[in-house]
Amino acid sequence: MAGFVFTNDKCIGCNRCISVCPVLTANKAVVIDDKARIEVESEQCINCGACFDACEHGAREYHDDTERFFEDLRRGERISLLLAPAFLANYPGEYESVLGGLKELGANRIISVSFGADITTWAYINYITKNNFYGGISQPCPAVVNYIETYVPGLLPKLMPVHSPMMCAAIYAKKYEHITDKLAFISPCIAKKNEISDPNNGGYISYNVTFDHLMKYVRAHGIKGRSAKDEIEYGLGSIYPMPGGLKENVYWFCGSDIFIRQIEGERHTYEFLEDYKKRVEGGKELPFMVDALNCAQGCIYGTGVEEEKTKNDDILYEIQKIKTKSKKSSRGPWAINSTPKQRLAALNRQFSKLNLNDFIRRYTDKSGGHEILKPSPAELDGIFTGMNKTTKELRGINCSACGYLTCAHMATAIFNDCNNENSCIHYIKDQVEERSRQAQNAAEESAQANIEIQRRSDLIAGIVEGLNADFEDLDMSIQQMATGNNNNAQESTAITGAMADVMDFCSQMKDSFVGISDMLDKLESNNNDITSIANQTNLLSLNASIEAARAGQAGRGFAVVAEEIKNLSENSREAAVDSNNSKEEISKAIEKLLEESEHLVEIVNEVNGRMMTLAASTEEIAASTDTVQGLSSDLKSKAASLTTM
Repeated sequence: MAGFVFTNDKCIGCNRCISVCPVLTANKAVVIDDKARIEVESEQCINCGACFDACEHGAREYHDDTERFFEDLRRGERISLLLAPAFLANYPGEYESVLGGLKELGANRIISVSFGADITTWAYINYITKNNFYGGISQPCPAVVNYIETYVPGLLPKLMPVHSPMMCAAIYAKKYEHITDKLAFISPCIAKKNEISDPNNGGYISYNVTFDHLMKYVRAHGIKGRSAKDEIEYGLGSIYPMPGGLKENVYWFCGSDIFIRQIEGERHTYEFLEDYKKRVEGGKELPFMVDALNCAQGCIYGTGVEEEKTKNDDILYEIQKIKTKSKKSSRGPWAINSTPKQRLAALNRQFSKLNLNDFIRRYTDKSGGHEILKPSPAELDGIFTGMNKTTKELRGINCSACGYLTCAHMATAIFNDCNNENSCIHYIKDQVEERSRQAQNAAEESAQANIEIQRRSDLIAGIVEGLNADFEDLDMSIQQMATGNNNNAQESTAITGAMADVMDFCSQMKDSFVGISDMLDKLESNNNDITSIANQTNLLSLNASIEAARAGQAGRGFAVVAEEIKNLSENSREAAVDSNNSKEEISKAIEKLLEESEHLVEIVNEVNGRMMTLAASTEEIAASTDTVQGLSSDLKSKAASLTTM
């Protein structure tokens, strides 16, 4: 099972984790929300925990079974504990009260894995001597097993086919003690979860409860109880978690004349395994066995131990006390005064009822799909070219700032799609220098452009100055035009008023002519009456003359009067006729005046209409003049602003 180790939100993409990881492809550089991160590639990770030690930002975390373990205890599940020997060394003052608290919560039995380590030592020595299995690699460390199964499967035949102390303790508890409880391993190691979940290991153990998560939970929930201890006696298996612990156990029973290759530490161990594979394949001399541990200071400072515990040597002093105590026995396998041969014989007698086959371990080649692809020379050249590494010197800078040991490793990581050229500080530097050169060129071009801009600006300033003068003249002309236009508008308005007066006069004159015409008609009627009277008078005069003639001398005076009346009548008739003749002429003259008056009215109406049109046009011109004046002021302002740019 993979995926126990993961990256949290504290990651800043600093590459420290890459620099310590033994697997080239177990970390992937990504960018999420514009933030660089290094994600764990779960399928590639062997859970060695090296990144936890390297990361200063607390960006790596892991999963274990602590929460599930306590939930199952609360539900009443029957659970017994397998206790790692490093627990006592890490918590000498809390050891017994914590175990007591767990028992009060329902934990059943407490079995020390130190006893399982004693079984592992017995099984190792018996398997080696009975099968001449020299040069085998010890396997108490699950990270080492993960690495060999996944990346160096050629060493699987050399991996000791004997279970780890944890598994030996579990098998003993189930098969020989007949414990039916679920088993929880109180563990200093993250990677033990891989071993627990491995199908080859029979599902003996249900929980990997790391020291770190256990003690945080215990302290958070105030778990403690009456003193309790592990329940099975053990020997030197208690020092298995210290560096060289297995080697010292084998020396105890086989003597120190045999050669046991001891190796610890994440990078050193996995580099050793690569070289050891070549040694095995080359048929070179091999040691009695290899004691290999992932953690530089052994399991007592394992990946599942609280960080503050790893900052001093207190644990080493505690494990030394346990070691000294284990060697003070005066009998059996742990008798200090016995020879290695006598101790081994005593060990074999102690475990005589055990069947070695019960503790034999099988392994699985997991390399399929996990191979680290190696680019061909042409592919490598293409990657280097993309990184601007075009010379042998540039391809061998090997500064390790990217996290990889060499530039070739970095290129291989890119080929395996777990990194990119942006993680190379020299690539970024080249990019920055190139951009700097571009910026410098741009600055020089900008300076030239500024000179040209200044030249054009001066030219524009001269043009603007001329424009300003033109605008001043334009403003003055517009103002004069506006003044003249206003005067025209006023004159047009005055003329329109005067024409209205003319219209009124024409109307009054027309009315007067009509009145005169009516009076002339009346005069004609009067003249006709006068003529009629004159005719009657003339007739009377004639009659009078006739009567005067008849009267003779007596009627002569009357005849004179009649003659005068006749003359008056003739004169009146002639005056009336002359008046009528004058009236005809006056009527004709008035008719002509009326016609000319009508024509004058039409002319006045036409002039008035034109004056109104002229007044409207004058108003439009005035409005347009205002607009032009506003545009002129705006252009003048913009022209002035050009000189300040």
